[in-house]
Amino acid sequence: MRQGPLAGRYPAVASMVVFALVPYLALSGALGPITPTIASDLHMSMQTFSLGSGMANAAYAVGTILAVQFAALLPQRRMMVLYAILLVIGSVLTASAQNATMFIAGHMLQGLCTSLLLIAAAPPLFLGFPADKLKPSAVIMNMCIFGAVALGPLIGGVQASAHAWRPLFWIVAGISATALLLTVLTFEDAPPADPTAPKDPLAIILAAVGAGAAFFGASQLESHAFLSWITFAPLIGGLAVIVALIVNQVTRERPLLTIRGLVTSTIPVAGLVIALFAAAASVSATELTSTMLTPLHSPLHLGLLFLPEFAGAVISGIALGVVLRHRSLQYLPLVGMILLAAGIVAFVVQLPTSQTMTLVGSGLTGLGLGATVAPALFVAGFSVRASNLQRVFAIVELLRAVAAFMIAPVFAHFASTVGSQPYGGIGTALWIGAGLALGGAVIAVTLYLVRGARPAAPDIELFLSGEDAAWYSPPLIPDRRELVAAGSSGPMAEDAAGR
Repeated sequence: MRQGPLAGRYPAVASMVVFALVPYLALSGALGPITPTIASDLHMSMQTFSLGSGMANAAYAVGTILAVQFAALLPQRRMMVLYAILLVIGSVLTASAQNATMFIAGHMLQGLCTSLLLIAAAPPLFLGFPADKLKPSAVIMNMCIFGAVALGPLIGGVQASAHAWRPLFWIVAGISATALLLTVLTFEDAPPADPTAPKDPLAIILAAVGAGAAFFGASQLESHAFLSWITFAPLIGGLAVIVALIVNQVTRERPLLTIRGLVTSTIPVAGLVIALFAAAASVSATELTSTMLTPLHSPLHLGLLFLPEFAGAVISGIALGVVLRHRSLQYLPLVGMILLAAGIVAFVVQLPTSQTMTLVGSGLTGLGLGATVAPALFVAGFSVRASNLQRVFAIVELLRAVAAFMIAPVFAHFASTVGSQPYGGIGTALWIGAGLALGGAVIAVTLYLVRGARPAAPDIELFLSGEDAAWYSPPLIPDRRELVAAGSSGPMAEDAAGR
């Protein structure tokens, strides 16, 4: 099979993953300070910009499902080269945009290709190398997804202080071109993962319609009331379609996504709960606090105030690598949720938040976010066979994108319309975010206690061999034999046993 000169070399493959994922994810955190400059330069309203950002996030969500379908039926490494080419095209389109149409089209292409590359490249990074490379791979993944987002406010602040936006987007285009180069250099031609896998256009359609409608509705909150038809109907309808997608995949005999094994087992469900609640709480808290403090500080100053969030994400990423082989891996997300809630409380104890408490809050939220979503993803992934890891990544990223990028506009709208002004609504929304973090932790712990799940060290070698999951996870719903064994002896129990 054809190979590139750096094929199979871990540093090159890991670098390719970093350069592929960082551009869009860093931009998602950096756009806030430079949004007015972009909108003014391209003569688009803030509502149009909000719509473009929403559609880019929807494209990111849909790309996770497309990547699974393409990986099964098409040569994955050839597809990765195509994804990287399209990422470069999208990045150049946004950097050179002369109008709103060019910018939005390019940004949507960036979102789509980033998730395609994430699902196509990340699982092979974990599974294609010896077990001793799993720890650095986990750290790299955590830093790519959450470190890049956490660094976004500072990047955006630096660019906003220069009253320009194109230099940042040309740098992103250069990083994307480097990702394409590394994709070619590390190329290893391989056949499709499973040519007999089912073609599931319905799943793709449901994901596209659901994410598109939900993000469209959320984007309309920039200029419309929550209960207006153009906002409420697509938002709630889109969420309903995403629920329909999950139900469809759970009930299908041969589903595209491995959802049945996730939603019927205790440990991965607990991991999913933590990932979704943490994503919703953290992104909303950061955006709300940033919006509140924007009139009080320069963009660069505000970006520096949020720099501890990046430091926290780095520390959490290292912690994930340290505990990856230990039973404490399953405790890390719980610790992260507590830290996340503490960070949000630090933001809200004094409104507007002081500089000291902003530094404390951003550091704690960085620690919390880095210790929740990625570790929870591994907790869910280790609960199934390695052959299903790509599908686990896809469904977790789809739901995380919905929780993180769709809930934030809803919280921002709520903060601006509810409570006494100028900060009452923001304070209420932040307290809700802290409640989400603690509520997610309580739900996960309750699931463990009720179903008798016990944290255990993952059997990495067994997992990588593909023979079985890395640990045992009890079923979420007890079967009949378990109900009979747990019930008291008597006519009802005997009758159940007889059946």
